[in-house]
Order: sequence, then C-alpha cells, then structure tokens
Amino acid sequence: MEGITHPIPRTVEEVFSDFRGRRAGLIKALTNDMVKFYQTCDPEKENLCLYGLPNETWEVNLPVEEVPPELPEPALGINFARDGMQEKDWVSLVAVHSDSWLLSVAFYFGARFGFGKNERKRLFQMINELPTIFEVVTGNAKQSKELSGNNNNSKSKSSGVKSRQTESVTKVAKMPSPPPKDDDESEDEEEDDEQGAVCGACGDSYGTDEFWICCDACEKWFHGKCVKITPAKAENIKHYKCPSCSNKRSRP
Repeated sequence: MEGITHPIPRTVEEVFSDFRGRRAGLIKALTNDMVKFYQTCDPEKENLCLYGLPNETWEVNLPVEEVPPELPEPALGINFARDGMQEKDWVSLVAVHSDSWLLSVAFYFGARFGFGKNERKRLFQMINELPTIFEVVTGNAKQSKELSGNNNNSKSKSSGVKSRQTESVTKVAKMPSPPPKDDDESEDEEEDDEQGAVCGACGDSYGTDEFWICCDACEKWFHGKCVKITPAKAENIKHYKCPSCSNKRSRP
C-alpha cells in the first residue's frame, strides 16, 4: 500500500518528473528485478498491486484501504494470473496495466491542480517522448525523436562484448566482414542504428559520454549504470548476458 510521503507535484515539470520516477521503478520490477518481482507475486496471497514510486523504486503490496483512494490505484490481483499464463504474456499484461496506471496518476495531478489545455498537451507530449513500459519489456521500444549528440558517438564490439562510447568509431563484428560499401551508405546506416538505440532496462536513449553494453543473448543494449557494468568490468567479460537473460536460466 502506497502512502504519499513524497512532495506532491504541482507543475507540469514536477508531474512529469513524478511520472518518470514511477516508470523507472516499474521497469526495474519487470526487467532487472524480475526474479524478485515474480516470487513476490505469490498467487496464494491476497489481491496484490504493483506500485511504482517517485524515487525510482517499486513495491508489491495490498491496495489502500481508503475509499476513495488518495491516488488512482494500479490493477488489482496481478498475482492471481501469474501461474495461469505464459510468463512473458503475464509480464506483458502487467506492463500494459502499469502504463495505464501511470497515465491516470499523471492526469489525476493535472486535474487536481487545474492544468489547462496547453499544460495538459505539454504534459502528454513529454510523456509520449518515452517508450511505454510494454514496449520496453517486450523489446518493441522505438526511438520517437532523433538522438542528440555529436558525430563522434559510435559503437564498438570486441570479444563478444559490445559497448557504446562517444570517441570510438570502430565496430568489430563476430561474423565475417561484408563487402565494402559506399561511405555515404555506411554513414547513413550507422546514423539510423544510433537513432534507434534504446536502453533495455530504463527505456531511455543514450546520452553523450555514456557507456553502453549489449547482451549477447537477446542483443538488447543497456546503459552500463543500469546493469551495474563498468567499462573496466566489460573488458573481462567474453559473453555478456543481461539480468533478464541470466535469470531465465536460474529460474526454476
């Protein structure tokens, strides 16, 4: 059950910051913390809800007892469907309901504090720039705007580990080198590739001077900080697996 212990957002920017924090917590629950989240959603327990909190954490708890609640409530009883569905379908269902809940909370604040037409439009546009939780957990996240940064941003891959740093323009592939292409064509492909890059953990695009790593199992890219991998660690990893792919093997 969520108690409002955080400052109540009153401006468009504050509501968006609240939305982004809750969203980050929910994405963690459905990706990096998937094993813990799965175990917490025991079908033998009472009706449970998944809450995302403004400080980028999450919790599974009983719904609030207050009627009507202070904030809109998430989907009730997510634990009951856990064992009756394929895991990926269950996670997708929870993700869709989480997306709906995030929007309801954001626009609840907008209604409560009298946002006008232009403020509501601006809030939705800010929210709409981010991939939905469903897109992130299913791997369908698409970049909605061009990435910022200079032309030095690039990818590199060596010894089974892929990383993204802004000063390198090299890419070492595992497969044999393809026939040489025109310079213009190569630059266009690299630019398109970078514009589609989205972190598989937080759903955000990469920024300047950020370290990235790619999972050799699912081939999704991740901010190093999101999966707790530093460039130094990456040098010693031959085949990197993200938390979700690692958990698939360890889960009973």
